[in-house]
Amino acid sequence: MDLETLRHSCSHVLAAAVKELYPQTKLGIGPAIADGFYYDFAREKPFTPEDLSKIEKKMQQIINKDYKFKKEVLTKAEARKLFKKLREPFKLELIQDITEKEVSVYRSGKFVDLCRGPHVASCGEIKFFKLLSVAGAYWRGNENNPMLQRIYGSCFFTKKELDTYLHLKEEGKKRDHRILGPRLGFFSFPEGIGPGLILYHPKGAMLRTIIEDYEKKEHLKRGYQLAIGPHILKSDIWVRSGHYAYYKKSMYIFKIEGQEYAIKPMNCPGHMLIYKSTTRSWRDLPIRYFELGTVYRHEKSGVLHGLLRARGFTQDDAHIFCLPEQLNEEIGAVIDFVQQALKDFGFSEFSVELSTRPHKYIGTEDDWQKATDALKQALSAKGIKYDINEGEGAFYGPKIDIKLKDALGRLWQCATIQCDFALPERFDLNYIGKDGKEYRPVMLHRVILGSLERFIGALIENYAGAMPLWLAPVQAVIIPITDKQEGFAREIEQILKDHQIRVQLDSRSELMQKRIRTAQMEKIPYMLIVGEREAAQRKLAVRTRAGGEQGIMDIDEFVKRVLKEIEQKI
Repeated sequence: MDLETLRHSCSHVLAAAVKELYPQTKLGIGPAIADGFYYDFAREKPFTPEDLSKIEKKMQQIINKDYKFKKEVLTKAEARKLFKKLREPFKLELIQDITEKEVSVYRSGKFVDLCRGPHVASCGEIKFFKLLSVAGAYWRGNENNPMLQRIYGSCFFTKKELDTYLHLKEEGKKRDHRILGPRLGFFSFPEGIGPGLILYHPKGAMLRTIIEDYEKKEHLKRGYQLAIGPHILKSDIWVRSGHYAYYKKSMYIFKIEGQEYAIKPMNCPGHMLIYKSTTRSWRDLPIRYFELGTVYRHEKSGVLHGLLRARGFTQDDAHIFCLPEQLNEEIGAVIDFVQQALKDFGFSEFSVELSTRPHKYIGTEDDWQKATDALKQALSAKGIKYDINEGEGAFYGPKIDIKLKDALGRLWQCATIQCDFALPERFDLNYIGKDGKEYRPVMLHRVILGSLERFIGALIENYAGAMPLWLAPVQAVIIPITDKQEGFAREIEQILKDHQIRVQLDSRSELMQKRIRTAQMEKIPYMLIVGEREAAQRKLAVRTRAGGEQGIMDIDEFVKRVLKEIEQKI
């Protein structure tokens, strides 16, 4: 028995409990998912936390009865008759879409459900479970279908595993960037500007600028050239690239003076047009274009999730045009870049997936095979283990996805490396070879941190908002005890600013302890207390946000300490 089977069985027990307590409820589907399970229900009255408690108790009663999971194979006609009698319209719709002549159902006690299985032998094998939350979900993920209520839960083999999971779940709530971000003054999601759009406040804009400055410096160091493209392009460009055919539902399309345009969901066409603007020689390659490109995608409102899933976001996007024989070296260099960047931002662990050719694609099978082999060879050369994600590549090429692991062990999508033979063909990109003939370059699409919004969300949750000194929007706050020390405090402020240390002065007429508490709540790394003694000696009483007193320091000593920590990215 595996965990997925246990969780799927638990979702059936959940459905059975709901039907016993609320017989008029209609059943959707109930699969196992990455960290638990869910079941979708159609019910006029919303489920409440009190309802979840009742449902849990009923589930335990069902488990205690240890009903066997019994599989029955029915013809489609028999299955339709059964679920018509049970008045389950969603099950009837599922049966209609099944292409096989027979279907399977599972019974446990009086409860019966349409299901392929497998299940545990009996309900009694389910020992440790917890219902977690309720959310809305469109039937079959289509916004034109009815909105159902989705109950989430999780289930484990041992109490220790469940307790650990629930603890991490609670820690995750405390670190939720959607709560911490606005509280720390980083960003907000005002209803008036539209869902999925982010308004950066000064501190958030500073954090983002620090990351952008890091990106530009590191890219230039590695031989990338900066590029900037327009936010809208004529639809003809998107037709040519294939995005119009494969991605149109996610694009914002409009007309100007009778000509159709689209807001860019990707940056690649602009970079290809820059490449195509002049004749290229084999000696010029590889050419690497980098752009902090803001893109817009029409994500469904039901999947929007703060910074992690937004309609407007910025990618640290680059496209590398190279010779076929340069592919392995270029892919390897990108992998090295990703590892260094993750290390700099404090992430030591990651996982890797290789996604292969999807059902709908452009280009030839031979080119797809060459692209896939190049990605595999680069990963193998680095000794990196990876999982195969069959059929999940981009429509123009296979890809490597690198997911960082945060302080709670959660994975976040970060870097992507896509190998593309198809778009250079579509845009007729060429270079002049050693023999004077024209050849196609190979194109690598890649991001290092990915969406800056998603990465900032990951940073906030990883550090619970307490950014490392080099990333902190405000690195130090100066707190004069009385008005008499304000002059000296302003002198310190200017000295720190001259050394490019991000500092603010809190000279409010509040008690010193309250101002220290405010700085701690804002997660500012250093608090510099200036009283009568410190002003007389031209020194600082230094505290850290964790509450630790660092003693009295000379201004120069403090500056050296901070600059060293910034350099070391502490």
